[in-house]
Amino acid sequence: MAHQMAVESEHVTADVIEATEFPDLARRYRVRGVPKIVVNDSVEFVGALPETDYVAYLKSAVSRNGDDSGAEEQES
Repeated sequence: MAHQMAVESEHVTADVIEATEFPDLARRYRVRGVPKIVVNDSVEFVGALPETDYVAYLKSAVSRNGDDSGAEEQES
C-alpha cells in the first residue's frame, strides 16, 4: 500500500529494503517480522493490516510530525 500511495502523491515516498541484504538497517529499525512499516521514524507496525488500520497509523505519524497534509502549499 505504501508504494501505491507514493505513486498517487508527490508528498509520499516509499522504499523497500531487503533485511537480509541490509543487516545494519534491519538492526536499526529492529526488524523482527515482515513487512515492517516505519513512517517518518515515529510510527511503526509489523504485518499486513487492513486498509483502515494502515491509514490510522499514517494519520498518527502525520499528526506527530505536525504536518497539515500540504495545507500550506495549497494556500500559496
